[in-house]
Amino acid sequence: MFNNSSKILFITIMIIGTLITVTSNSWLGAWMGLEINLLSFIPLLSDNNNLMSTEASLKYFLTQALASTVLLFSSILLMLKNNLNNEINESFTSMIIMSALLLKSGAAPFHFWFPNMMEGLTWMNALVLMTWQKIAPLMLISYLNIKYLLLISVILSVIIGAIGGLNQTSLRKLMAFSSINHLGWMLSSLMISESIWLIYFFFYSFLSFVLTFMFNIFKLFHLNQLFSWFVNSKILKFTLFMNFLSLGGLPPFLGFLPKWLVIQQLTLCNQYFLLLLMMMSTLITLFFYLRICYSAFMMNYFENNWIMKMNMISSNTNMYLIMTFFSIFGLFMISLFYFMF
Repeated sequence: MFNNSSKILFITIMIIGTLITVTSNSWLGAWMGLEINLLSFIPLLSDNNNLMSTEASLKYFLTQALASTVLLFSSILLMLKNNLNNEINESFTSMIIMSALLLKSGAAPFHFWFPNMMEGLTWMNALVLMTWQKIAPLMLISYLNIKYLLLISVILSVIIGAIGGLNQTSLRKLMAFSSINHLGWMLSSLMISESIWLIYFFFYSFLSFVLTFMFNIFKLFHLNQLFSWFVNSKILKFTLFMNFLSLGGLPPFLGFLPKWLVIQQLTLCNQYFLLLLMMMSTLITLFFYLRICYSAFMMNYFENNWIMKMNMISSNTNMYLIMTFFSIFGLFMISLFYFMF
């Protein structure tokens, strides 16, 4: 792909692009930061040895360029508003800006590019796309906060994220639909409070990192690999599926804590119908996570005796197990500290 110095350069520019967007005080400055971020992320995606990654980077460029064009056009309209004697409907322009930002973040109903693109990426690039690349669009959405459009996007995201993952055998697509579902929860937390959104995003990023770190170490891309791969190490298999359940938000794991906070705040705001839809969709995601776990643990699947022992890099495995400990017992530890102090 690139040597390490090029990677470091592009990653640095990508981080700077996001920071420019977040700290910008005008839409034009925010657009400039998004463009810097986009143009530095595309070289990280492309790989000369893999046609799928090249296709994924082209898909990413086309969708993001479309969103950027709409964003720039709308921003110019807003800037010209005062000069055109208020002939432009500001709420309509804000709605177009928000649609462009939802397309950039991959939220439903603008999610169609996201799962297909994820299929062509390496795990580390997929992690960046699921976490870091969401920060700038979501921060800009929080400035607009058009309730009815956010509400539609939240409902569609949680439903599509849940139903889309039901028949997936590809782990990358499973993580993509899981990301769309979590994005629905994040957008709903944006409607209430920015601090709750940041807490949710932090926990989601941590749990996604734990899983993708594991997938990247052992080069796992499909479900059948999970069933037959960890024949020699039952502990690794057990911790992997516990992390799945934690990402799904099953109590008493760490992934339940941010969902708990959002549920509490939505209840205080009397958003019962939205809360019901979100909880039902989470039950569907938990259903297919539990189904995977049940298949792996309970059923008598075929195990090859001649499978070579995995070359486990001990430092990576130890790091994964430490992070898994926090993922599984994090809620207990936070509750303990809360009651102690």
